Amino acid sequence: MRFTPAERERYVMRVATQQSDQIKTIERALSHSLGTFQITKATMGNLAQTNLPFVYDYSLVAENYAKSAGDLLLVRPRVVGYEFNDLMETKEPRKYAVEFPGPWRDTDTFEIALPAGYEVDELPPPVNADYSFASYHSKAEVTGKTLKYTRTFEIKELSVPVNKVEELKTFYRTIAGDERNNAVLKHAAN
Repeated sequence: MRFTPAERERYVMRVATQQSDQIKTIERALSHSLGTFQITKATMGNLAQTNLPFVYDYSLVAENYAKSAGDLLLVRPRVVGYEFNDLMETKEPRKYAVEFPGPWRDTDTFEIALPAGYEVDELPPPVNADYSFASYHSKAEVTGKTLKYTRTFEIKELSVPVNKVEELKTFYRTIAGDERNNAVLKHAAN
């Protein structure tokens, strides 16, 4: 039996009786994207309300997350997680439809406090990839001293026929490009 991501997370969280065990799940997810970090707050939403989306809400500090490039800083707005899938990157032509385990909608919002003395010079472009089988939308924006990045990934059809495999490859390549994009920060004018 296959579980949806929300079902799987709800099961793991119900079994984890200590808050420290629940936070370990978040720590494991973060460790795939960040070298060092400290969780400062972590909660879950809609654990028992299965008719609502399961939610992780956490804050963290990641020292030296921004990378220096001369006088500039590069910051990847997509802090953690990935939606890219390289399953389709094979040399052999696909013979069968691609089957997804179930419908899925994943929304992420990341808010990054800008370092003191810096302002945003350049933001990654928004991405709007919408196909019959799936969609992906992302946007980076600045509000005050905060860089905010939102994205939504959705599987709409459970089967992608062979004649749409090239579209699926393009879809995942678009996601991969977005996930690698950086915002550029420069010294703030005094």
